[in-house]
Amino acid sequence: MRIARDGTWFYLGTPIGRAPLVKLFSSILRKDGDKFFLVTPVEKVGITVDDAPFVAIDFEAAGEGEAQVLTFTTHVGDTVIAGPDHPIRVERDSETGEPSPYVLVRANLEALIDRKSFYRLVENGSTHEVDGTDWFGVWSGGTFFPIIPSDELPE
Repeated sequence: MRIARDGTWFYLGTPIGRAPLVKLFSSILRKDGDKFFLVTPVEKVGITVDDAPFVAIDFEAAGEGEAQVLTFTTHVGDTVIAGPDHPIRVERDSETGEPSPYVLVRANLEALIDRKSFYRLVENGSTHEVDGTDWFGVWSGGTFFPIIPSDELPE
């Protein structure tokens, strides 16, 4: 089995089209070290994950500034409130500089925040000092999540 970067689940190279089945599989997904497994009481089967096992397809923002709360929804129906226990992180491609934003869903399993949601997320951003450097990022659950140093923002 494999999970593609866009969140599509495959079995023997064929996409799994039944959403309830994907949701069931996602509920038994675990990550041990750098490897992913589907774990049942009697079996532990390895699974390939191209990027993150989930995709955050939408979010709701409530409040403003430090009081803002961001609630993400994944393509398998999980909801998670970003905060200290569910951090947002952004990796930047070393060659292109393109950002890949993630939110922790549960126990070492992250969701890639889809492009449309990331653009909306940036609209909710602000500048805040972190360790002596001004960063552009977002607040949620009383925690600031840096996205990019302010001096690297386009004019």
